Amino acid sequence: MSVNPADLRSAVRAAVAAVVDNGELSVPVPDEVTVERPKVKGHGDYATSVALQLAKPAGLPPRDVAALIKAQLERADGIDSVEIAGPGFLNIWLSGAALGQVVGEVLAAGAAYGTNEVAAGQNINLEFVSANPTGPIHIGGVRWAAVGDALARLLQASGAKVTREYYFNDHGAQIDRFARSLLAAARGEAAPEDGYGSAYIAEIAQRVTEQVPDVLSQDDPQEVFRDRGVSLMFEEIKASLHDFGVDFDVYFHENSLHDSGAVHRAIERLRGLGHMYVADGAEWLRTTQFGDDKDRVVIKSDGEPAYISGDLAYYLDKRERGFDRVIIMLGADHSGYVGRLMAMCEAFGDVPRVNLQILIGQLVNLVKDGEPLRMSKRNGTVISLEDLVEAIGVDAARYALVRSSADSQIDIDLDLWASAKSDNPVWYVQYAATRAASVLRHAADLDLAAGGEVALLTHPRESELMLALAEFPSVVATAAELREPHRVARYLEEKVAKSAQRFWDECQVLPKGDAQPEPTTAPRLLLWQATRVVLENGLGLLGVSAPERM
Repeated sequence: MSVNPADLRSAVRAAVAAVVDNGELSVPVPDEVTVERPKVKGHGDYATSVALQLAKPAGLPPRDVAALIKAQLERADGIDSVEIAGPGFLNIWLSGAALGQVVGEVLAAGAAYGTNEVAAGQNINLEFVSANPTGPIHIGGVRWAAVGDALARLLQASGAKVTREYYFNDHGAQIDRFARSLLAAARGEAAPEDGYGSAYIAEIAQRVTEQVPDVLSQDDPQEVFRDRGVSLMFEEIKASLHDFGVDFDVYFHENSLHDSGAVHRAIERLRGLGHMYVADGAEWLRTTQFGDDKDRVVIKSDGEPAYISGDLAYYLDKRERGFDRVIIMLGADHSGYVGRLMAMCEAFGDVPRVNLQILIGQLVNLVKDGEPLRMSKRNGTVISLEDLVEAIGVDAARYALVRSSADSQIDIDLDLWASAKSDNPVWYVQYAATRAASVLRHAADLDLAAGGEVALLTHPRESELMLALAEFPSVVATAAELREPHRVARYLEEKVAKSAQRFWDECQVLPKGDAQPEPTTAPRLLLWQATRVVLENGLGLLGVSAPERM
């Protein structure tokens, strides 16, 4: 047995099954058992509360149940000892051989270490960012760029087929305001009252006039500014995202839903299912039947499609393209959309929160010199992707945005995230990766090779680090299942980087001066190799580099 928590859970479940099979317990064998790393070091390498879980159905005191399971667990390969603690917890210590096995597993798998199959067979459409093409991506959209791309990487590492999709909102009143604003800027006039007046508007207007010198004398200059300006703005958005390490597989144009007849087809589908009705001259979708707080107008009394009609058509289009999971990331200001979108999903005959999943992201605040940062020189009051990257760089920006749960508001201290010190989380993790690379380079310079018996690594700090590395596949699988990339970042900081620092502090690896290598030198180099692999793989899932030098 390896020290992977998944394997240990299987061993605990097998111990329970053995006790049931020999008639000592009369309970159903649980499908899942919990195995966790204890917070207190003296409580074992792992602990399980399975005896407490089974005591009531077994009609026995928890410690009696624990004693039966303990006897079976102690026979399992890789388990050194088991202790009953408190009301019936089982604290488990692993053998040195089992601990050492993780190093071999990491190095054998290499870049594939951490991959799993929890999402195998799923065809996922992941829509994120989708900022309107009327200005640079603001800081809220930047959060979704980092989180969405990290989630896509996690889902792919967990066996899913993932399509990253950007919904290009090129239909509606905001595009009209954008075009009017560009035209006003080209004429040297003030921005329309409901328009956009930041410096980037003047820049794009200038570029349009360079492309079409006679634009202001044409019959419909606003249409030219609409066509050229939206295209220029969107190309700028795509370039910014690419520089941020985020590229999309599909850029879906909202206009195509209306031009292709997709809106009409979606409405016809719902009519056929009996979920539409007419009232007050409008046509409504009976969403209250599926948990929404009110029914929704789909066709307005003037015969024009309402905003939700595009949502209906777009969701149906994704399902017809073969996606069995549709994940949409929305900002905090869209929380009220969740009910109607889930009702829409069910109206089409799908399962809410299975076929359609909505993730809501909270606000991001930037802090500089202890004060909130609210102004961008180019974008007026909008803090953009470029502003954040200019202040702290791509790696720090991505890590800062992904290391907290997306449903929590975060403050990003620009002074902290731009610093080269251990208080800076991304620097701390990257420095651990750099240190591993440095140790291995220096070993090569000394003609020292990694190898030997990993079983010689019995120091508590070595065991701690190996246990941390063993958790990585489980962390990746859980983060993918829960749609929570921040779990990977916190694991890298709190488990791997911290354990690697302690290992460095207390375990001499390379010989000093003219001293000869110790028996532990070669296996400790193996452990540093494995540590480097896990840090590189983990940072890669977040879209962050693992530098060899800093």
